[in-house]
Amino acid sequence: MTVTDEITYTPTDPRPVAETAPLADRSTTNPMFNDQKMKLGLFGTNCSYGLIMSHAPTTYEATWAHTLEIAKRADEMGFEALVPVARWKGFGGSTNFNGNCFETYAWAAGLAQATENIGIFSTSHLPTVHPITAAKAAVTIDHISGGRFGLNAVMGWVTPEMEMFGGKQREHDERYAFGQEWMDFVLKLWSEPGSFDFAGKYFEGNNIEAYPKPVQGPRPAMMNAGNSKAGIEFSAKNVDFNFASMETFESMKEYTTALKAKAREEHQRKISTMTYGLVVCRDTEKEAKEAFQQVVDEGDWGAAGNVINIAGSGSSQSFDHVVQKMQERFIAGWGGYPLVGTPEQVVEGFSKLGDAGMEGMIMGLVDYNEELKYFDENVMPLMKEAGLRH
Repeated sequence: MTVTDEITYTPTDPRPVAETAPLADRSTTNPMFNDQKMKLGLFGTNCSYGLIMSHAPTTYEATWAHTLEIAKRADEMGFEALVPVARWKGFGGSTNFNGNCFETYAWAAGLAQATENIGIFSTSHLPTVHPITAAKAAVTIDHISGGRFGLNAVMGWVTPEMEMFGGKQREHDERYAFGQEWMDFVLKLWSEPGSFDFAGKYFEGNNIEAYPKPVQGPRPAMMNAGNSKAGIEFSAKNVDFNFASMETFESMKEYTTALKAKAREEHQRKISTMTYGLVVCRDTEKEAKEAFQQVVDEGDWGAAGNVINIAGSGSSQSFDHVVQKMQERFIAGWGGYPLVGTPEQVVEGFSKLGDAGMEGMIMGLVDYNEELKYFDENVMPLMKEAGLRH
């Protein structure tokens, strides 16, 4: 073909149906859609210091060898999810918290090849990646994993990071308007046979196509952690899992009930709610509380202050409820809900989360690899006895 030749696009897709449709129902491939009463995952194993802004002693390090070992252990334990933190710039302080961080699509692809059953997410700041690129990366990982991929859609609330990409940070609600168009584009790329045009406020293109399609149908798992009014609307309309952390079990119950009702009544769809936080489990309550307090006492308050300043400036309304009242939760768990105590007390905490409408928890641990062993031996059997796992 010469440079003057034109490519002609036919209006219908000549490919066989097997190439244009998902290969499997995701309930059969992705453990995030299993029937476990309390789903379990790990959060932040791709970033330095994980979920603790602290110099508390740990063997955890953000190296490929270490994160791979953690992933394999969680996979063997039957966990449902590995969810990374997308980070482009550290938060300063004495730890430069999360400053050493693996890019999450490549991270997920590597772990997809190395694991067998666990669901593996990429966390994607939507303004940093074009929908065509994201859709193709997601499908690639979905095929590597055999239909276990999930996408955590983040609007990009950390302004210093977004400014690294040369653009101006959008206002809070406009970020969700951008995110909705981004999502619409990606869903079309995953499902539309043949070629199509796309014309929106933020994206446009002609004769667009994307193959192969995902393994899991009707589409890969989607999650979002937006808890503001705009974030709740986005989640209710689009994703399978909303992540939230509240101050009390009562506020969790109110939140989960309202969100599920909104998805059901306004969008005729089902959404699950999950939470995140630091789990500190020891043989005695005293040991657990001392370990948690050590995280706080040796905390990087400089980094925590930087996070709080960014969140409190209006960059993320999802954190408004914790910015001033709960600074320790940023140090020990990124603002999430902590479970601290003996194995029995931690399981009781999981039960209360379930009663409040939370269907799972993605956890941070002070020392992921070592504490997973303890969790497997001491907590998992009690969760089964309590009917939270089977």
